[in-house]
Amino acid sequence: MNGKLYIVATPIGNLEDMTLRAIRILKEVDLIAAEDTRNTLKLLNYFEIKKPLVSYHRHNEDIKKDNIIQKLKEGKNIAIVSDAGTPGISDPGQVIVKEAINENIEVIPIPGACAAINALICSGLDTKEFTFFGFLPLNKKLRKEKLEEIENETKTIIIYEAPHKLENTLRDLKEFLNERKVVIARELTKIHEEFIRGSIDEIIDRAKYLKGEIIILIEGAHVQKKENYLNSISLEDHYKYYQNQGLNKKDIIKKIAKDREVSKNEIYIKFIEKK
Repeated sequence: MNGKLYIVATPIGNLEDMTLRAIRILKEVDLIAAEDTRNTLKLLNYFEIKKPLVSYHRHNEDIKKDNIIQKLKEGKNIAIVSDAGTPGISDPGQVIVKEAINENIEVIPIPGACAAINALICSGLDTKEFTFFGFLPLNKKLRKEKLEEIENETKTIIIYEAPHKLENTLRDLKEFLNERKVVIARELTKIHEEFIRGSIDEIIDRAKYLKGEIIILIEGAHVQKKENYLNSISLEDHYKYYQNQGLNKKDIIKKIAKDREVSKNEIYIKFIEKK
């Protein structure tokens, strides 16, 4: 009988945010797979948990996943933890979850802290809908594509960033955001927790002095601006805009036709003519 895979959230700073259930599960499992065994060992020692630890991080996921799956098939219960917060959210975890599901192994979430959600609920921005971008790509072409998505995204935007890259990222964003509201959340749940709200120009001036874990939140674009933008670009760029969002050809043509208030056949014919 297969064991169970637990995805266990841990505190993002304040150890009092560790849930009773997370403590119990970590005490009960046979093995804990940790992003950094040294950091996790400190957490386990604090809660007087003694369990075998194995390293499981972004650079060894493909190698370690097979071994973890094998142990699960042998009936071992295993917990996945990251350095802080919820595994799989810009942290290792996604690969092993997919593999476990493919092998009909039960995957169980153990909820807890998530920096993105806690930043959002205290940001003062719209919480009804939001888009999480994680860390922006370093590759210039891919980065520009993401920045263009952010420019036209009507939902609240959440981005993670390292403190030493914050100023450059804000300057990149400035070219696309105009007067949108921006919030920086840093060091959440820790002694120096801080929310900085204002225009991007106001925040850039402070960026070089900010340290710790950083989350950037951005007000969504006004719908009218997005519609004007899409109707002013070429048909090819309009197609690429939705293609970058992962839509298939059929859905893209539907979207373009709706944006431009024309029939789907008209858009389809125009693409055929351009071949």
